[in-house]
Amino acid sequence: MKKFIIYSICLFISGFIFAQENIATKKDTTKLNEVIVLGRRKLSNYRQEKTLSSIDDYLEKNNKVTMIKRGNYAWEPTINNMNSDRLNVTIDGMQIFGACTDKMDPITSYVDVSNLEKVSVGSGQTGVENGHCVGGGIDLKLPSSKFNDSGLKTSVDLGYETNGNYKTGGLDLEYSGNKFYVNADGIYRKSDNYDAGNSKKILYSQFEKYNVSLQTGYKLSENHAIDANVIYDRATDVGYPALPMDVSLAEALITSVTHNYANDSTLIQTIETKLYFNTITHIMDDSKRLDVPIRMDMPGWSDTYGFYSKATTQVNKHKLALNFNGFYNRSLAEMSMYPNDPNQPAMFMYTWPDIRTLYTGIFAKDDFSLNKNEALSMSVRFGYHKNTIAKEAGLESLQIFYPEISDTKSRFLTSIASDYTFKKKSYDVSFGLGYGERAPSVSEGYGFFLFNSFDNYDYIGNPTLKNEKAIEANVKADFHNSKFHIGIETSYFHIMDYIIGDVDASLSPMTIGANGVRIYKSLPNATIFDVYLNSSYKFSKTFSVNGTLGYNYGKGSNDENLPLIKPLSYLAEASYNTSTFNAAIQFEGNGNQSNYSSFYGEDKTPAYGILNINLGNMFYTNNNKWILKYGVENVLDAHYSTYADWNNIPRQGRNCYMNISFVIY
Repeated sequence: MKKFIIYSICLFISGFIFAQENIATKKDTTKLNEVIVLGRRKLSNYRQEKTLSSIDDYLEKNNKVTMIKRGNYAWEPTINNMNSDRLNVTIDGMQIFGACTDKMDPITSYVDVSNLEKVSVGSGQTGVENGHCVGGGIDLKLPSSKFNDSGLKTSVDLGYETNGNYKTGGLDLEYSGNKFYVNADGIYRKSDNYDAGNSKKILYSQFEKYNVSLQTGYKLSENHAIDANVIYDRATDVGYPALPMDVSLAEALITSVTHNYANDSTLIQTIETKLYFNTITHIMDDSKRLDVPIRMDMPGWSDTYGFYSKATTQVNKHKLALNFNGFYNRSLAEMSMYPNDPNQPAMFMYTWPDIRTLYTGIFAKDDFSLNKNEALSMSVRFGYHKNTIAKEAGLESLQIFYPEISDTKSRFLTSIASDYTFKKKSYDVSFGLGYGERAPSVSEGYGFFLFNSFDNYDYIGNPTLKNEKAIEANVKADFHNSKFHIGIETSYFHIMDYIIGDVDASLSPMTIGANGVRIYKSLPNATIFDVYLNSSYKFSKTFSVNGTLGYNYGKGSNDENLPLIKPLSYLAEASYNTSTFNAAIQFEGNGNQSNYSSFYGEDKTPAYGILNINLGNMFYTNNNKWILKYGVENVLDAHYSTYADWNNIPRQGRNCYMNISFVIY
């Protein structure tokens, strides 16, 4: 950690030195693969379905993203049909790792829309700016500095939904001057058990959560500014109906200090350096379950210290970006079992034996404008990754299965990508190639008898796993005129040393009623493919229709279908928009999941289709803005599950909602 701090300070100081060379350049406008606007105060939110939607709801509207649902809260994001182990999810470039062995606390669950301005989603190797991955990256971006001298602004948000008696409230206070700004906000969410279609109550689907944050900044000079940010997130009484346990506490403290330098007239145009720390506590328990074979407590902790320093410049037709970053993480999880017979002793073990992860890496990207119609983008990331088992008892437990392992494992990781884009007035085409690697996750490498209720097996990690590697190719083409747009995008991934659990019939499970034990191993390779067709037609300035059709495929070298691969999907929408009113009707659904994976515990999910209606109004009173959003989800009260619903847990039935936002200028 001391070395990280020293490196950060050196790079931070170097920014002042480089900034002295005067070279006339243009502003960098490099963008990631896709940006989802989140800031709930923005006018652009007026046409979103709900101004108080959770981050999960926003993410799920991206073609590449699907959310795995284990309940009504904390959905796990996937990109290109790859789960969170294969993704790089960050908060404003900061690495943060969940503390739950059952993935009940994805990173997206520890922030809220009140904290964020936008979300950047990068598919495959376009998502490696902040760390290594094979599936893609999600960066939950905090608001940028606000030295706009706008004075005091206040916002109030209220929301209610009939299904689950779901209540939401938010408050935002912001002051901005020429050299100083401060923003404080909070949001509260609470839901009872929700109803699936046909009024079927889903027990253990309740949750309660609040999130508060404080952001402040001071402008040191015209080109230098410092920002500080603190986020505190706490969820309690969270039920997970698809799992055998619930959560009594999921708590996170996320802190950072950032220095920003910006000057268009110097060689190095921008430098952003951040030091950060975050800590997570997650406690699973089954105290509210009426009948369990054995009572368990499963707390987990994750602490991360880190830094990054990003710089951008432009030289002739080259837009260059550099990111030097590193982190140190500690992940520890325990399991205590209490037999129903009081005469039997309690049992204890480490499910994550205090794994320490040290990483440092560098990312570079060049966006090169070949001419007014053509552009070429190239990026590379190299990293050093080291795991250490800190608990001797944990090391000895894993040595039962792997006698030759030591307490440390070092890896070198590589990512390379290139994209070519050709643009004309009425159409554009892009082609991309990439190669990436990732290290096994803590669970894949060091987990000890982790129960997976999806296939009903206990899982044991494997510290000897090789890096997972992927070769990818993607194509995207769009045709458009003033009224009509049609586009197609497709991705292909050939993943080598694909990490997945394999049954070991010689081992006995720890969990009562489990089918057996799986050990994480590597398939020689696996293939994942997706294709999406998007179209829209604008009949007038106010009325338009759009639709999406998607197909996904995944299979391993053992000739078995991969689990959790999205079936044929579709979305059709008609919308009417004016400056003060909007209305939309949507029909969305999936086809039959014919290529399901019974080998990995999956069963066939039938086709479904649901109808949604949403409306909104915006009006002003004395220079203050009101936004009213209301509508009905699942209008026909369909009873359905999707392929991504853990253990076929049904989704919500009919739900009427209303959101009110009031902004005082």
